[in-house]
Amino acid sequence: MKRSRRIRECESKVDATKDYELDEALDVIKNLQGAKFDETVDLVMHLGVDPKKPDQALRGTISLPKGIGRTLRVIVFAEGEQAELALAAGADEAAGQELIDKIQGGWLDFDVAIAVPAMMRLVGRLGRLLGPKGLMPSPKSGTVTDAVETAVQEFKAGKIEYRTDAGGNVHAPVGKKSFAVEDLKANIEAFVERIRQAKPAAAKGRYILGMTVSTTMGPGLRLAIS
Repeated sequence: MKRSRRIRECESKVDATKDYELDEALDVIKNLQGAKFDETVDLVMHLGVDPKKPDQALRGTISLPKGIGRTLRVIVFAEGEQAELALAAGADEAAGQELIDKIQGGWLDFDVAIAVPAMMRLVGRLGRLLGPKGLMPSPKSGTVTDAVETAVQEFKAGKIEYRTDAGGNVHAPVGKKSFAVEDLKANIEAFVERIRQAKPAAAKGRYILGMTVSTTMGPGLRLAIS
């Protein structure tokens, strides 16, 4: 597929063989010609873990200090008073079987799914749909809870969920290209520190094997691991 002139120019300004210090990488990103929208800045960490082993798979949540620059679309599997509380707290949708049926019909227009524990026996049927997309509610990520008001408010405010993929990578949006360098740096450092602290006891050898930062439409910059 033919690449656009903008993409070719961006790639020419990035040294694919270099490990950039964080400050330098962010300066490069800020000075690359942007797309016609405010691109998300993404961080990918390649970890020395075997995600096929339950005791080495990472999953959790973090509220980044500077937010992520967008409001997440949050749904809640709940009924009655708990559904009403979720909607009052800012949930985009909150329902029981009706919401399950909607998703089984192919609707996946949301970023975070929260469920009250009593609903999980029904929500479990959605595992094949939500699991591969990282949207399945889980106690480890704080998305299976009776405290629906708090959970909705935290995710709407910018709390993000992370998990290892099949290749042992963890992906995270760490802000927008329009953010100040200092804010992007604060978010990245906070996320890296969280992943460092979450190192599974069963993981042996080097833990953080590599890190790359990029924008939605831009080339990746390898970060020096220090």
